[in-house]
Amino acid sequence: MQRRNFLETSAVAALGALAFPNELLEFKKVKQVGVQLYTVRDAMQKDAMATLKKIADIGYKDVELAGYNERKVYGKAVQEFKMMLDDLGLTSNSTHMGLNVMRGNFGQAVADAKALGHTYIVCPYLPDNERKTIDQYKKLADELNKAGAMAKRADIQFAYHNHAFEFETLEGQIPMDVLLSACAADLVKIELDLYWATKAGQDPVEYFKKAPGRFHLWHVKDMANTTEKEFATVGSGTIDFKKIFQNAKLAGVKHFYVEQDAHKTGEPLANIETSYKYLKGLRY
Repeated sequence: MQRRNFLETSAVAALGALAFPNELLEFKKVKQVGVQLYTVRDAMQKDAMATLKKIADIGYKDVELAGYNERKVYGKAVQEFKMMLDDLGLTSNSTHMGLNVMRGNFGQAVADAKALGHTYIVCPYLPDNERKTIDQYKKLADELNKAGAMAKRADIQFAYHNHAFEFETLEGQIPMDVLLSACAADLVKIELDLYWATKAGQDPVEYFKKAPGRFHLWHVKDMANTTEKEFATVGSGTIDFKKIFQNAKLAGVKHFYVEQDAHKTGEPLANIETSYKYLKGLRY
């Protein structure tokens, strides 16, 4: 009887395998995890090479920059910084460049981005005095489109990074919706900061449905389960990353970066290691 039961069970399992391909039977897992260097900004300013080595030792392969200024990257010449990345086996697919760069000699900045190996340039922040009216957001969209067109000529994709304020109703409209509508889909993608969108009361997946394929980049950061809702290591807070990653194809994500703006507990490098381990163990 035991042998017969075994054979019957095996036959059912075999039929199941034929009906459901392996990719449907297996959970997906994260392949490559990046980190936004703003998370370790103090360490980068103190000793960029030593910090990058520690990041590489954790297992990160891709770093997003946030230190480009006056043709220097964390105080290093562009080619010198590129050699540092190469020596450590790191790539940098994306960089943040502020409005001052976008409104300055952006052509040179694009050339430097190309030399560094970037495939994305991201506008990271909109100051208070430039987000008081919807017309200001429409003006910003025009600027982003122009920057996106310039970047595209160098085969680089331009993108915009959100905080919470883009999701707060202004003059009866949601600024993020205005940007998605006014920015050309091929010229301006979105780097969706999952923490800030969630803190603003938005479900990232609903935005993926609203604008599928527009969210090429993510900032993966968690929200602590406290009244302050402060930043937390990925996996230790309240954001449902499994659900978000299940909709990665809908979002159109190409690269994502761990980021933790501030550290209520723990040290930045230790915290990004904790986040890395969680994401490498995530099954969705």
